[in-house]
Amino acid sequence: MAHFAELDSNNEVIQVVVISNDDVDANGGDYSSQAETFVANLLPHSDNGVAWKQTSYNGNQRKQYAGIGYTYDAVKNKFIAPQPFNSWTLDSNDDWQAPVTLPNVTEVNSNPIEILWYEPKQEWRGKTYTGRDLEIETDYAWNASSLEWIQV
Repeated sequence: MAHFAELDSNNEVIQVVVISNDDVDANGGDYSSQAETFVANLLPHSDNGVAWKQTSYNGNQRKQYAGIGYTYDAVKNKFIAPQPFNSWTLDSNDDWQAPVTLPNVTEVNSNPIEILWYEPKQEWRGKTYTGRDLEIETDYAWNASSLEWIQV
């Protein structure tokens, strides 16, 4: 099955639909403008829709599978994920990167740590859960200088 993303006037994905491979093959083939026109004729644009672009479910074409909120970059011919936080920037591969490298220390005192980005302080935060029923929650902040989790 082929997947097509509907774009609004800002090239933002507003929906993704599935189209038969046979229909795509019979109308120009994968990633062709003819296939996009076929889909537009088959499924008229929604209220804000202006174009259809094929997306690869397994990410083999156009960087990654398009989801709602992704943006299609026509110059690079790829879909870009939404910016997760204001402080994050795109790297040369068009992947969002935090201003602080993601810690590779995934345990504290032999307990797995759940790692999340904390935008107000632009730092990685973590939580461990221990106790008989995992009822004890401990919060940590990543210290990028000493490369360790510090309890907060």
